[in-house]
Amino acid sequence: MAITHATDQNFTAETGSGLVLADFWAPWCGPCKMIGPVLEEIDGEMGDKVKIVKLDVDDNQETAGKFGVMSIPTLIVFKDGAEVDKVVGFQPKEALVELLQKHGA
Repeated sequence: MAITHATDQNFTAETGSGLVLADFWAPWCGPCKMIGPVLEEIDGEMGDKVKIVKLDVDDNQETAGKFGVMSIPTLIVFKDGAEVDKVVGFQPKEALVELLQKHGA
């Protein structure tokens, strides 16, 4: 499954079912750029179990505000539309895989 780029308009629909890892990021953010390839790897290995959604916080401030995103990258895990976990800052692949497995991936 490919990584989806969400907007304020479709974020709820994109995170509404199953296990979703939402990456709140911005193009100018160094750690966000570092986490991109990690998310691609996870998508390649776990894409059938988890959907990865990226949201550019500069273009979609309403959604970022709704979830209290103050620092980026912020990664929020959703299960059937409900927020179940959140981590802030760059995370190594192992930590993200463990986080997703904790929620059934």
